[in-house]
Order: sequence, then structure tokens, then C-alpha cells
Amino acid sequence: MKIKLLATSVALFCVASSAFAQQQEATAAPSDKETSQSHEQIQDMSDPLAVYTQAGFGISDKGLNFKVGQTYDTGNSDVMGMNLIEIKGVAGELVGWSGSSQRDDSIDSVRFRNFSVNKTNGRGKQIDLNYNVEAEQLNASYSFIQALPKWGPLQLYPLAGAGLRVQNGQFEESIDTDSGTYELDTSIGYTLPGVYGVVGMYSRITVTDKIWINYNPMWLTAIAGSDHFTEQGFAGDSSVFTNELSVSYQFTPRFNARYFANWTQDQAYFEGDQRIEFNYQF
Repeated sequence: MKIKLLATSVALFCVASSAFAQQQEATAAPSDKETSQSHEQIQDMSDPLAVYTQAGFGISDKGLNFKVGQTYDTGNSDVMGMNLIEIKGVAGELVGWSGSSQRDDSIDSVRFRNFSVNKTNGRGKQIDLNYNVEAEQLNASYSFIQALPKWGPLQLYPLAGAGLRVQNGQFEESIDTDSGTYELDTSIGYTLPGVYGVVGMYSRITVTDKIWINYNPMWLTAIAGSDHFTEQGFAGDSSVFTNELSVSYQFTPRFNARYFANWTQDQAYFEGDQRIEFNYQF
């Protein structure tokens, strides 16, 4: 099963990488000199809407994480774009410290995101594809993000969007035989259990020139779909409230270290995911 899950994840990563490379080749030449120069400038890595070419490496309670992001020319000098690919939970049994019995050395999840940000009005758009290899489940969403004016050290970025879930499912079938009745698990392949809405925000609190805090709460709720999805699609409920907290330290304008914690309303802080990440801007 692990081999199957790993193969599925690698295939998904290769498809995303191929599409990523094709897009970069098609848009390699900047539309004008101004756009090229804007991409070469060092971006503020504390800004949730910052767009820049980057690479990252992290270690979490579920294993190792890898991240690579690449900017591209959108054809509009006012709009910057970036693709970002993340692979999470590599070698979890070897280096992770979570007590979960599900921790193993296969990949846990693969995430692909596409950002575009309008520099004139601070409005962003995001396509987010998150494939859980263990559960064989894809959550795909599209959302809008708006940067609000700073209020002292605090800046908020409200977000709203919608998504859909694709699931490789199983169902139990009862079969009557001469010796009695028994249950048979049968695969029904990939299905679309339902659609959901997402409302939340990113936030940034500037502590010093080198230290900042991000808190990103999100509320996801089922809109339509199967009875199971609308009643239990999010951790056994019809909706879920997620929290993400990060504390970051900037060594140089191009290099930082970040501590992340992710948990839901049904979890205590340390029951959620914990990770440390290092990021470099090219």
C-alpha cells in the first residue's frame, strides 16, 4: 500500500512539475523591462502576498518537508505571479516524532499553489491543490485575498473562496451466502463527494525588523454533496475551524527561519502539527 501511495504522489508531483515547466518556458521572456526588474527586486518575505522565487526545507513531527516556488511573467506589469510546490511528510518514521501510528516513510501530501497579486490594489488570487496521499483525497480551492491598510504593527488580509473534494472511495457491501452474511469492501474509484466554502484571513504582526508573527484562521464548511460529506466531511463534522500560527526570524533579507503550528477547534495546541522551516529567496 505504501508503494502505491508513493507512486501516486510521485505521479502527481511529476504532472505538476511538467505543467510548471511548460508554463515557465512559455513565459520566459518578460513582457517589458519594468516587469523583469520588479521580479529581480528582493521581496518582503513577511508579507503573505509576497511573490518571489524561493526554495525551502523543513522538519516536522510527520517527517521532512520540501518546497520550491518560481515567479512567472503574467503579461501584465501590475500583476505578479508565482507557482509553489510542496512535498510533506517524507521519511516520517525515520525522523518524525509524532506518536501517530499512521506515521511512515512514504509521502504524506503534495500541495500545488498558484498565486497572482495586483501590486496597485493589493488584491490576490490563489488556486490551491492539496492531495493527501495517505487518504487518496484532493482538496482544490480558488480564493480571493485582499490586503488591508496597516494599523500600526498589524496588517490583515481577508480571504474568501470555494473548493471541491475528489476522493478515492470505498463502500461496504453485504453479501448473503449459505454460511451467513459477510461484509465486502469494494473500491468505487475517484468521486466528487461535495463542494465547500472557505472564509478566513492571513495576518501579519511586525515585532521588530527581523521578527514577525503570522496568525491565519480559516473556516471551511460543506455547501453541497453527499450526505456523508455534508454531515461529516471535515474531521467528522460539517465544518472545521483551522488555526495556523507562525513565528519567523529573518537572518538576511533573503533567508529566514520559521516555526509553524497548525491545529483545529477539536485539538489542543500541541496535538496539531508542528514544524520548523528554512526559506531562501533567489
